[in-house]
Amino acid sequence: MKNKTSGVKNAFWFSLLLLLSFIFLFPIYLVVMNSFKSKFNIVGTPFRFPDSETFVGLENYINGIKSAGIFEAFLRTLVITVGSVAAIVIFTSMAAWYIVRVKSRFNKAVYYLFLFSMIVPFQMVMFTMTAVCIKLGLNSVLGIIPVYLGFGAGLSVFMFSGFIKSMPREIEEAAMIDGCGPVKAFFAVVFPILKPTAITVAILNAMWIWNDFLLPYLLLGTTDKTLSVAIQITMQGAYGSIDWGGFMAMLVLAIIPIIIFYLICQKYIIKGVIDGAVKG
Repeated sequence: MKNKTSGVKNAFWFSLLLLLSFIFLFPIYLVVMNSFKSKFNIVGTPFRFPDSETFVGLENYINGIKSAGIFEAFLRTLVITVGSVAAIVIFTSMAAWYIVRVKSRFNKAVYYLFLFSMIVPFQMVMFTMTAVCIKLGLNSVLGIIPVYLGFGAGLSVFMFSGFIKSMPREIEEAAMIDGCGPVKAFFAVVFPILKPTAITVAILNAMWIWNDFLLPYLLLGTTDKTLSVAIQITMQGAYGSIDWGGFMAMLVLAIIPIIIFYLICQKYIIKGVIDGAVKG
């Protein structure tokens, strides 16, 4: 009887997860499918699979690449994403290590400020933040990296702090007895141990930064377009007309790099989230 109940529960959860997978994957399927159809067929029959009448081959991809300036936008997005993720991983791990290891009221207050930043909606501060960033000269491809560091610091510090709390202090003390200073002890001993959480933080922030539209649009505008901004701006023609075929094709090309990155590193996500959130 117990085995039968367990089997029913497993079948229920499997069916539920299968349904959720279908719900999440169906929009991606629609985008990929419609990227091989003409503009009018996408609007008229969006759920129809491409056939001999509607299939246009790689025409949407070729037209989209020519009109979107996708290579320049891709390079800008790559520089911003890699630079921002590297800054977030390095600086927030160091900040979390200091907060956890050096006990003080100031550090405790700073930690709670990091946590508080996680619940503040971006829309609440975006206008004042944009004005301040422009005055500070941060409205450039490299200048936007510190801005992403600020927005990504809350969750990252929280995850790193949770993992560091579970680490025995004796490892660091042994390194310092051997002649390592604080900086060398961190990068030679502590940081390699943080690898699962560091990769998780990198994946979560990379997916957010790569796909972000609003912040690059506010700070960089239409001069230094990122991938998401370039697709949105250049695929929209005069009088509100939209090249839906090119739009779908460019969306497919935009999500491929981040999907590959996720698939390579996804085995670390669950471990990193558990170590960073539960143990703390």
